[in-house]
Amino acid sequence: MTRLSQTGVWAGMLLLALLASLIVIQVVARNFFDKGLPWADELARFSCFSLVFLSVPLLALKRAMVSVTLFQELVGDAVRRWLQLLSEMSLLAFAGFMLWGFAAYLPRAGKFLTPAMGMPNWWFYSLALIGTIVLAIVALLLIAETLTNASPSKPRESEQ
Repeated sequence: MTRLSQTGVWAGMLLLALLASLIVIQVVARNFFDKGLPWADELARFSCFSLVFLSVPLLALKRAMVSVTLFQELVGDAVRRWLQLLSEMSLLAFAGFMLWGFAAYLPRAGKFLTPAMGMPNWWFYSLALIGTIVLAIVALLLIAETLTNASPSKPRESEQ
C-alpha cells in the first residue's frame, strides 16, 4: 500500500510541476502575446485537485493529517486508541461519501466534455476518483491496524 500511495505522491509532484508550468505559460501568453489560454486554466484546475486527491492517501497512511491532539495527550492509552479509531472511521466515512458522490455525479456528467479542452468528465475526475478509492483502502488498513495494536500509533516518519 505504501508503494501505491508513494506513486500518488510522484504523480502529484508531476502535476505540481505541470501546474507551475501552466501558470508561467499563461502569464507569458497574456503579457507578451495579449492572448488568454482557456485550456491552460482548465488543465491547471485538473492538476490542482488531482494533486490533492493523489497525495492525501499517503498523508493518511503516515498519520500526518491535520489534527488537534491536545485532548488525546491528556487521556490514557485506551481512550486515545478509541479516539484514533473514531478518527479513522470518520476518514472512511468521508471517503465513502465521496465515492457515493462520484457514483451519483459521474454517470450523468461523465458523458459531457470540459468546455476548454474537450476532455470527457470521466477523464477529468478520474484521478480524484482513484485517489478517493486509495484513501478508502488506506482508512480500512488504518482501522485494522488500530484494532490489532495494543497502543495507539504515532505519526510515522518519512520512509527513505
